[in-house]
Amino acid sequence: MKEDFLHYIWKYKKWNGLDLKTTNGEAINITRVGQYLEQAGPDFFNAQIVIGNQKWAGNVEIHLKSSDWYVHHHEKDAAYENVILHVVWEHDVDVFRKNNTEIPVLELKNYVDKAVLNNYQRLLTPKSWIFCEKQLREVDDFVFKNWQERLFFERLERKSKAIYELLEETNNDWEAVLFCMLSKNFGLNTNGEVFLKIAQSIPFSVIRKESFEVENLEALLFGKAALLDSEKEDTYFKDLKFRYFYLLHKYQLESKSEGQLQFFKHRPDNFPTIRLSQLAHLYHIHQNVFSKINSVSSVATIYELFQLSTSAYWENHYQFDKESPKKVKKLSKSFVDLLLINTIIPIQFAYAKSLGKESVDNLIEMLVLVAPEKNAVIDKFTSFGIKAANSFETQSLLQLKNEYCVSGRCLDCAIGMELLKKSS
Repeated sequence: MKEDFLHYIWKYKKWNGLDLKTTNGEAINITRVGQYLEQAGPDFFNAQIVIGNQKWAGNVEIHLKSSDWYVHHHEKDAAYENVILHVVWEHDVDVFRKNNTEIPVLELKNYVDKAVLNNYQRLLTPKSWIFCEKQLREVDDFVFKNWQERLFFERLERKSKAIYELLEETNNDWEAVLFCMLSKNFGLNTNGEVFLKIAQSIPFSVIRKESFEVENLEALLFGKAALLDSEKEDTYFKDLKFRYFYLLHKYQLESKSEGQLQFFKHRPDNFPTIRLSQLAHLYHIHQNVFSKINSVSSVATIYELFQLSTSAYWENHYQFDKESPKKVKKLSKSFVDLLLINTIIPIQFAYAKSLGKESVDNLIEMLVLVAPEKNAVIDKFTSFGIKAANSFETQSLLQLKNEYCVSGRCLDCAIGMELLKKSS
């Protein structure tokens, strides 16, 4: 059993009858259970309780055992001096305030209906993947849909934190932030962090100034990626290397590379060389990318914006000095979908929020039109009867799994709460 179950019992008054008594036999009448505080200090703030003939206003602390009061050293913390009732599952020791007055105790195990307890134990019994996997399909569709929207909002909030951190680093330059975010996503999971460091190492003012010559953008990106460190006979390689060192001198940039890129296990079209060239072409073709992206409200327009490929050299190369059959390497629709999910939607959300606006409905409408993501987590949900129809739903399911299921936060989850209500 976890304390969050006792929080649930107290918050929603899931006990039998009105004849509550302290462990010393005094009658308890609860007028107000208090405000649930999910932070340091007592669990419920400003409760109102009559114990015996005395009315009390103060805080309520909840533990599995009374002795946890001393295990957690609450006797040394002034924040717990105003606790008027100690609610526990099992009373094993008396607890006293600093002035030696005893804190009244309510032992919940004497009052909780067995059906509620059985349902909790059924939910929290270990399963093969997540606790509620066998009960997911029992959840009311209205509850599930509303919870999905909340989960999606939470996921956007989490993604926004990285955006606001970049905003501070770039002196509130949204174009620079977008460049960093797009760079990271062009690198995918394997090379994303290195791509991000590359973007952060080049002042965006330089990207702006050099965007009229795509070879200069490639030179900066390839050079910072340590792809120009060796010596090769290839004419294009030599030209990029010359440009790189010229630009380093021109803008007084450090020559330090930003990490080791991974080619292994990537499909050739996802090689970092190809992705860096495509990124360079994006900023060569489009000026003011942030302004364009932020004004977009349709998925079709995003697809048009990202209709781009590589330099001519990369049409018959995947690596320097190694020629391959000619192929125009455009961004695929599935790749643009990833950019939409992981960069464009979050940055639109963060920008709107910075202006004090809410744009969640429009963002949901866009993602509803994007195909569902494919990964192991989504496959597992599908196997338990929860099939996502679009990327809005897959993003919600990923938030559910990562932030609730993994840490067993069933009683903070609308699905868990709904399942507890079913038999209680």
